[in-house]
Amino acid sequence: MDNRQAIGSWLSGPRAAAEEAGADFGYRGEQLGLPEEGPGSIARPGRRLGALAVDWGLCLLIAYGLITQSYNDAAQVWAPIILFVLMVLTVGTLGFTPGKRLFGLRVVALDTGQVNPLRALLRTVLLFLAIPPLIWDRDGRGLHDRLARTVEVRI
Repeated sequence: MDNRQAIGSWLSGPRAAAEEAGADFGYRGEQLGLPEEGPGSIARPGRRLGALAVDWGLCLLIAYGLITQSYNDAAQVWAPIILFVLMVLTVGTLGFTPGKRLFGLRVVALDTGQVNPLRALLRTVLLFLAIPPLIWDRDGRGLHDRLARTVEVRI
């Protein structure tokens, strides 16, 4: 690698620079035994954020329409509580929230394939801390998924 390549490698990131040097990282989910594309593959961040936005909007509507008559109270107090309960109950029983289902996503446990309510509770608590979802591994799984031993896949 000459100096121009070393200096310019920051534009494409360390992974691309390492791949150009001959390192083989494989695809996302390969270490977990998941397919590269299609059903069962790792969910991409855009779909995951879209699903979360749909779930948040649904919880805002429920809080505003059924509990309060003020958007401010609904957004600050009730919507996060409803979102927490929604995520624990639906992911712990069905494996997906309404937003995840709309975007074709499902949360599965790595060892059993079925997420139990305790694992869903741990995952949701960590998700609400906001730091664990921002720390990703090379498979695109957040720290909340790693600690709960789950993965979000496409249906």
